[in-house]
Amino acid sequence: MRNGKIRDSKVRAAVIDFAKGDFLWLYWKLFVWHRRISYLPFQDIVSFFLLRIAHKHGGYIGRNTTFQSKPILPHGLHGIYISRYAKIGRECHIYQNVTIGSVGKKAPQIGDHCLIGAGAVVVGDITIGDFVKIGAGAVVCTDVPSHSTVVAQPSRIIIREAGA
Repeated sequence: MRNGKIRDSKVRAAVIDFAKGDFLWLYWKLFVWHRRISYLPFQDIVSFFLLRIAHKHGGYIGRNTTFQSKPILPHGLHGIYISRYAKIGRECHIYQNVTIGSVGKKAPQIGDHCLIGAGAVVVGDITIGDFVKIGAGAVVCTDVPSHSTVVAQPSRIIIREAGA
């Protein structure tokens, strides 16, 4: 009976991890296969499953996105949008609700070992260097040199109430 309980607890843990978005090995396996398949009907089938998995987790990764290695997604695909023209370096950490978008057919090229914080937006034909940290909520639309940190704009008062 003990082996049955151990197996059940492993299955239960795997189901919980998949529901949270931590169990994305199938997504990455399909993503790699999708690039290698040349037979169009199989590409369509794999595309269907990729889109379903991404939709379940609330994210999107374009089919032609280039990854040097599998990115580290601590919160799964939740809210992540990566343009199909983007190029992502090795061991990049991408947190939830990040947008890596394109302008026209040009998207960011992100270096190795970068960290992109929650809610950040990286857009346009720009280059992000290696070991760059982009803070939560930052909007990046210009090139960033290696070993830099980018943070959101400081707070400012737009309208001030009379008598205050």
